[in-house]
Amino acid sequence: MADPEPTKLAPEALISKFQVNKLLKQDQNGRRIALLGTIDGEQGILMAERAAFATESLPVLQAFHAAITRVNNLGDNDIYRWYLASSNGKSTADQTPTPAEAAAYTPPQQDLKLNLIWPCTASHIKKYSDQQLRMVTETPAIYRDYVRPYMQAKREEGRLNWVFNILEGRTEQEDVIMRDDGQSPEDAFLMLPDLNWDRKTMGSLHLLALLHRRDIWSLRDLKKSHVPWLRYLRKRVLEATVSMYPNLEEDQLKLYVHYQPTYYHFHVHVVNVMLEAGATQATGKAFGLENLISQLESMTGGENASLADVDLSYHLGEASELWTDIFGPLKQGKQPGQ
Repeated sequence: MADPEPTKLAPEALISKFQVNKLLKQDQNGRRIALLGTIDGEQGILMAERAAFATESLPVLQAFHAAITRVNNLGDNDIYRWYLASSNGKSTADQTPTPAEAAAYTPPQQDLKLNLIWPCTASHIKKYSDQQLRMVTETPAIYRDYVRPYMQAKREEGRLNWVFNILEGRTEQEDVIMRDDGQSPEDAFLMLPDLNWDRKTMGSLHLLALLHRRDIWSLRDLKKSHVPWLRYLRKRVLEATVSMYPNLEEDQLKLYVHYQPTYYHFHVHVVNVMLEAGATQATGKAFGLENLISQLESMTGGENASLADVDLSYHLGEASELWTDIFGPLKQGKQPGQ
């Protein structure tokens, strides 16, 4: 007789079961923290945002976690989950109110945006840990010989399951704000909120445009022949965003792609230009979509002229595998992998 399947915990229940082990990182001027912990013996990462976090000791971090109440799951996909919650540590179940208190009661504001990655991998821990950054220059030869094989290995590890879950209609379909079938299957894409956005504050709006096509892993795969499609993509993304959020105009939006991206399936970030430009929007990480289109248009050569043929400079954390396995050894005059 087969073993019974384990009971699946409700997404909200995972937050209270999370056991805090240590602080991984604090950024955005103290408004976001990443905590490493466990749920049922498996490691996970809990990210939280609010005004400013006290992080001077482990007891303080544990007290913060214990104060989380009114957890409301916004969605989950594969190992990723996101929530709104309150950080005041007081819920209506703490005591029985008098009729007058009940009538005057105002629910505490959900002032926390939580992201939970569980189970997390060693790569997740490296990504969210505080670390020194290094600027590297990736030549076409380095990309061809070392980085492209690294990308392929990561894709083969199944790290794109959550993307394919969305594109193939298995998860997050209620969050999709626009689908565009394009003029051909290769042109199709959809848009949905980024998991770091609270979905209500327009000043911090952050959306993702996910492509259906799977042959473009990163901006390195973009060719001169893609310019008409990229212009169409930009036009439709801007139209859909201002249609969904009429208080915004097209010139209040910024479109960019990451290199290196977190996952190797081409996607475009759409943010309010007023959003605080943290590390993910900084030079060395974010490449403006309009600038990429212009660069492709001005490249010499035929339609197959590609961004795989140019030098790209960007920053890496010292814990990144790209640094430890490729660029670090190259800096020391060694061959990666030896």
